[in-house]
Amino acid sequence: MNGFNKELFIGKTILIAGAGKGIGLACAKMAAELGGNVIAVARTQSDLDALASQYPDRIESWAMDVTSEVFFERVKALPVLHGLVNNAGINRVGPMEDQSNENIDAVIDLNVRTLYKISQSAITPMKNADSASIVNMSSQMGFVGSPNRTLYCMSKHAVEGITKAMAVELAEFNIRVNTVAPTFVLTPMTKPMFEDETFKKFVFDMIPLGRLGKVEDIAHSCTFLLSEMASMITGTSIKVDGGWTAR
Repeated sequence: MNGFNKELFIGKTILIAGAGKGIGLACAKMAAELGGNVIAVARTQSDLDALASQYPDRIESWAMDVTSEVFFERVKALPVLHGLVNNAGINRVGPMEDQSNENIDAVIDLNVRTLYKISQSAITPMKNADSASIVNMSSQMGFVGSPNRTLYCMSKHAVEGITKAMAVELAEFNIRVNTVAPTFVLTPMTKPMFEDETFKKFVFDMIPLGRLGKVEDIAHSCTFLLSEMASMITGTSIKVDGGWTAR
């Protein structure tokens, strides 16, 4: 499956927000396979049950709204936390002039405010670890602009800025903070987009490697940043974008 040591996360507690599907699910599976005690958080209980059935000794399921104060308090009350993947996020595609207040508020609330609040809550249990790592899910859109994606680009540029500031502030507690910035990955959320042949051609023309990312590609980078192999890496990003931002 991968070249990581199968005992990489033995004795480590890792929380994955948005673990029900796609990238978050891949991250949760990989962390469990590498020996981690994984707290998988998603809204849909059936998704969590399916995951936990594969790793009954490694997955603790939290069916919760990651935007809620109840969730933030539960994170803060953990005795120890070694890793966090902030993967919950949404997109609202459309021309800037047509974006509603609801769309603007929804993207900012989940992609920026909630990421901030989860990270803020994680500081307390992470201080009880010898070292800890936060991985914020960003995007290639955190480095470039793209038509009809002003809201998503805005939120992911914010994620990049927050990550740098967090990395500097939390370094004294040996808490590292980085982002993983994927290109388009085929997930349940993005699959409908690629039914549009014009959009599909636009995306493939922009990626020098000529293919979409796989969820495992993103999970590998998250795993690396969560691990002690990245012990001197903080305040930066791994772009898993097939060369999109190199153009």
